[in-house]
Amino acid sequence: MNKNSSNIMALAPNTSNKRETVCIFGTGDFGRALGHKMIQSGYPVVYGSRSTQISNLIPKDAEVLGHAEAAQKAAVIIIAIQRQHYNFLTPLAEVLRGKVLVDISNNLKLNQYPESNAEHLAQLLPGSKVVKAFNTVSAWALQSGTLDASRQVFVCGDDVEAKQMVMNIVRALGLTPVDKGSLLAAQEIENYPLQLFPMWKFPMFLSLGLTAFFFFYCLALDVIYTYIYEKNNFSFFIAITIPNRVCPVMALILLALVYLPGIFAAIIQLYRGTKYRRFPDWLDKWMLCRKQLGLIALAFASLHAVFTLVTPMRAFVSWRTSKGIISQVLNNKTEPLNNTNAWLSDSYLALGILGYFLFVLLGITSLPSVSNNVNWREFRFVQSKLGYLALILCTAHTLVYGGKWFLSPSAYKWYLPNIYMLSLVVPCAVLVIKFVLIFPCIDKPLTQIRQGWERNPKHSH
Repeated sequence: MNKNSSNIMALAPNTSNKRETVCIFGTGDFGRALGHKMIQSGYPVVYGSRSTQISNLIPKDAEVLGHAEAAQKAAVIIIAIQRQHYNFLTPLAEVLRGKVLVDISNNLKLNQYPESNAEHLAQLLPGSKVVKAFNTVSAWALQSGTLDASRQVFVCGDDVEAKQMVMNIVRALGLTPVDKGSLLAAQEIENYPLQLFPMWKFPMFLSLGLTAFFFFYCLALDVIYTYIYEKNNFSFFIAITIPNRVCPVMALILLALVYLPGIFAAIIQLYRGTKYRRFPDWLDKWMLCRKQLGLIALAFASLHAVFTLVTPMRAFVSWRTSKGIISQVLNNKTEPLNNTNAWLSDSYLALGILGYFLFVLLGITSLPSVSNNVNWREFRFVQSKLGYLALILCTAHTLVYGGKWFLSPSAYKWYLPNIYMLSLVVPCAVLVIKFVLIFPCIDKPLTQIRQGWERNPKHSH
């Protein structure tokens, strides 16, 4: 009985519609947007400002007072001003003593100051409880309500109760608080919005490098070689033909590179006989950017699909088709349908369509809004099982289309293999090794290792 009543008492504050007053120092874009969102969520809001004139920009249900008077009305004060203007807070030290100050500021560049803005604020007002929060949410997202991509709010602070108060406000606004620990984490949180695609750097540089390599490789074999030895000017291949060769090659190689680090991880764990040792740094970083590699691969696959769809509209294709028809007319001979070529053509198209469908499915399930609505087993099934199936289909698509060149001497211009042959090296290696790893004699000890079994426990820690 006592237990039930204590649970009811614990829930009482959360079920109450009454919320504590929140004070906001600063009437800029973010201060106004945050105040508007808080009023919508049921919080009484009072603005502390140098001018107490009520502007049309201020939310109509908010109160505007002087800084000292506004601070006295609330236990939580949001500092929505830039660091260079913090000095005006010093005369308010006594009024702000014991109050929770929420620093939401950002800088113009990484590590702009020796200490974080939140730590600087804590030094200016040692009697206050400083919490860092809301700096990763944009004013536009708050105003428009499109918070799907920026729903997480990083929170840090030295006072546990103050931090919990701020996290409760974050939840009330429909956002997700993420506790990052003490105020020492403020520097990292402030640097976060300034990082431009931090997880995309390696995938982008790798993709650009490989794209440039394959583009110039095709340029040498398809344009320069034919011009030198066959006196044909195929320079227009640069517009569509070469990109439509590079894009599928890049899509296949990058998709294989998504699953290759998992292969390396399995081999390392089998060799070590334990999962309790860190992977090499290069493998850790590689595994962390697999999602980005996969999305770039999907972009290349989509470009390949578009380039292929416009192929019949090309002047070169129309000329080649009409040339074949005229040749048959002049020779008074109709070439019969080659069933083998028809089967190959339909097969590689069907494999490409199915592979692309699974490719798109992988991309959709990697979106946070989708992945958050599936459990771990479902997510793993799609990303692992269906991912390998997509790799098999895309590899088969390339193999059926480009396999004919393997045994054709004319395909080795300047003794170099065709681009499609190069594209099959990595995916075929991944699929062969994965096939070996699923043998029961290898899969069973690997599963045991991943469940915590160790070959030499005394040497693994």
